[in-house]
Amino acid sequence: MSGKRCNSDEDTMNGESSKRKKSIRIWVDGCFDMVHFGHANALRQAKQMGDYLVVGVHSDEEIMKHKGPPVFSQEERYKMVRAIKWVNEVVENAPYVTTLETFDTYNCDFCVHGDDITTTSDGTDTYHLVKAAERYKECKRTVGISTTDLVGRMLLVTKSHHERDETKGPNKNDLKEVGLSQDGRSPYTGTKQLVPTTKRIAQFSEGHEPKPNDKIVYVAGAFDLFHVGHLEFLEKASQYGDYLIVGIHSDPVVNRYKGSNYPIMNLHERVLSVLTNKYVSEVIIGAPYTVTMQMINDFKIDAVCHGMTPILPDVDGSDPYEIPKEIGIFHRIDSSNDLTSDMIVQRIIRNKFLFEERNKKRKQRRCT
Repeated sequence: MSGKRCNSDEDTMNGESSKRKKSIRIWVDGCFDMVHFGHANALRQAKQMGDYLVVGVHSDEEIMKHKGPPVFSQEERYKMVRAIKWVNEVVENAPYVTTLETFDTYNCDFCVHGDDITTTSDGTDTYHLVKAAERYKECKRTVGISTTDLVGRMLLVTKSHHERDETKGPNKNDLKEVGLSQDGRSPYTGTKQLVPTTKRIAQFSEGHEPKPNDKIVYVAGAFDLFHVGHLEFLEKASQYGDYLIVGIHSDPVVNRYKGSNYPIMNLHERVLSVLTNKYVSEVIIGAPYTVTMQMINDFKIDAVCHGMTPILPDVDGSDPYEIPKEIGIFHRIDSSNDLTSDMIVQRIIRNKFLFEERNKKRKQRRCT
């Protein structure tokens, strides 16, 4: 009798203990400049280590002091990180050196960072304090993507990232100018071209089907260098229904209507970037430029939305939105944000010299 009662009491205590189990709160911090799927993948991995993810984002002033001018303003970066689907909370103006006081303030158990080195302007490890306290964990860095690599593509104005012919790669001397080796690898990040896998797409995708009564919204575009303009457009488009499908055009299609070396990011990279967004339910990879009736019926689309940018005709001269317009499901959306991929490239070009100097300094620190 006593044995059974003891087991019962123990079971009750274990049950109560599990109910009271403390939620594990994780801290991740960074610049998150030109937020890409590599940043998002680090946040995804960090979230898997606990229950609640707090992300600290450094201010423009802090980044300027330790790294050089950011491409995006702090307000843009705060907004971008908040829209990543694994993030629970964003802390603005987070300190560049991670401290235990920060953990206490936000009730975080430990921090997570990629398996690369982050230092202050004087070469100090920004995580030395939390490492000493054994409250630091690492996640795997995403191979094949970095802010430096993307900036390099913009400055070099090449198409090697979306052309199959490797003989048309960047000039060796040009690569040296922006701190990259001839094979496209950064000497201090080790970045090489992303190898597409279905596993990575599955990790980023929610994989849920629309409910029977859900209103389905469709948008399409390049979504190159995924930025706050895209984000605000998707947020408004999502308000037209319950389930947002994003069609992403192939590299040749984007290059046809954008020209130059666009898209800066190849199709797979753009797909992963869009999948990180909390407003997106599904992605169509290599979506057709023209929205057909068959497509509308197959995906049960109730609304088709487009931003305020000009709608260019398809190769045959037809309006790609002719059918959605005819059946009354087409909507133009003014996101009140005029930022474009072209404008981002112009920001990079304006800071070209500062970017090159920053790369040289970072390379020197990595090699010492």
